[in-house]
Order: sequence, then C-alpha cells, then structure tokens
Amino acid sequence: MDPSRYLGCLAADFARLRAVAPADLTAAVPSCPGWTVADLTRHVAEVYLHKTLAIREGAEPEPWPPDELADEEPVALLDRTYAGLLEEFAAHKPDDPAGSWYTPDRTVGFWFRRMAQETLIHRIDAELGAGLPVAPVPADLAVDGVDELLKVFVAYGVAEWGAYFTGILSASPGRTYAVRTDGAAWRVRTGSGLFAVEGGPGASAPEGSGAVDVTVSGPPEALLRRLWNREQPGGPSGVTVEGAPEAIEELRRCIVTATQ
Repeated sequence: MDPSRYLGCLAADFARLRAVAPADLTAAVPSCPGWTVADLTRHVAEVYLHKTLAIREGAEPEPWPPDELADEEPVALLDRTYAGLLEEFAAHKPDDPAGSWYTPDRTVGFWFRRMAQETLIHRIDAELGAGLPVAPVPADLAVDGVDELLKVFVAYGVAEWGAYFTGILSASPGRTYAVRTDGAAWRVRTGSGLFAVEGGPGASAPEGSGAVDVTVSGPPEALLRRLWNREQPGGPSGVTVEGAPEAIEELRRCIVTATQ
C-alpha cells in the first residue's frame, strides 16, 4: 500500500475509534479480556506517543509508559497523542530512519503501516466493547493486515525470539498451511524453530507445491478478524478452516504468542 493510503486509513479508523470510545468507557472489551474501553483508549494513546518518540529520538523509549500519563483522562490523552503522531509523520518522509523493534525496516514508513493497522484492530475492539456494528474494513487494508501479521509479527517473531515459541514448535512434525483470500494467498511452513511465509498480496495461489495440512480461507475482512481473534462473539465467522485440530491449534498459538 502507498504511504498516503496508510495515512488515509489511519485517519478514518481513528475517527471511528474517537466516535465510539466515549459512548461507554466502562464497558468491557470482549476481544481484550480484562480491559474496559477506557483501558483500550489509554493503550492506543500510549502507543501513539511511544511511536512519536521512536521517530523523533531514533529509538523506542524505555521504560514505558511514563507514570504521569496515568493522570490524564483517556479520551483527552488519545486526542493529544494522535495530534502529536500526525505532526511527527508530517515532519518526515516515509524512508527517513526511525527507531523500531523490526530491524528489516527501521523507517518512518514502517510506522505509517503499523499505526494504520494498530488503529484498525483497536477501533474494532472499541466497537465490540460498545456493542456497536463493526464498520467495514477496506479490502486492501485487510489484506495488508494479514500480510503484516504473518510476516512481521509471527515469522519475524519466531526468527528473533524463538524461545517464546519453543513450547509450540519444538515438537511440530512440520506442517504447511494455505491462507487464501481475494487477491492474495500465503503459504506457511512450520517446524521446530521455523515459521516461514511465502506469497502475499497479488498472489493467486500459495507458492510452492504439494499438499497442505490446513487451509484457511475467506473474504479479506473476515480473514483478518479471524486471525486477529476479533470476530463478533457468537456471530458467524465467514472463514473456512479445514485441517486437523492439532495443526489448526499450532497456527493459532503461534499467532497469539506473536501478538501478545
């Protein structure tokens, strides 16, 4: 996706989050157990400030968050930190350097993408918490979100912080997963210490050959929400999953661990 497209999606989803959150800040967020909408709102605000400083200072600030943020009202904090994030984005080109945990792409453009996807997922959380309809997710943003989840979060996470995945993958017999949606397809291979992803947006079929152990398929929005565990509780999925339960569980646990 083009950098300007990420910023447009960020603005749209922030507007939806900002409209939904004040409706009931005490409501529980079913997709984030233990959080209220106020907790969710504060989290997003803290993320915005953290990434603003990562760009400005060239390194992600630690420790985090500062104690004084707890004194600010969540919605006011959200407004303040979002404005600061936009100002920081406007002061840079996408290929300018920035602090980041993701070593393959330590640029401001990485944060364009990450903040667009972060805001999308959390405005869905806010909608679920408020009991409001979930606004449609643009297909290109959903496809990009699946690509980011599989490659940036899980594949990179296993490669860099493999110890966290040892209990999941150490005994894996080696499995292959096909993840498919409109206009995109991925092939995932797992094994001991391995989570490799091929394909992506524009691929019509997973790369490679041979049978797969699990197939996960559905429309872009439904697929994104299923993989991020943001489906409507008790509602229809829209995603078809075929394969042995233990293989499906291996993929699910890898995603959960990578996104904690």
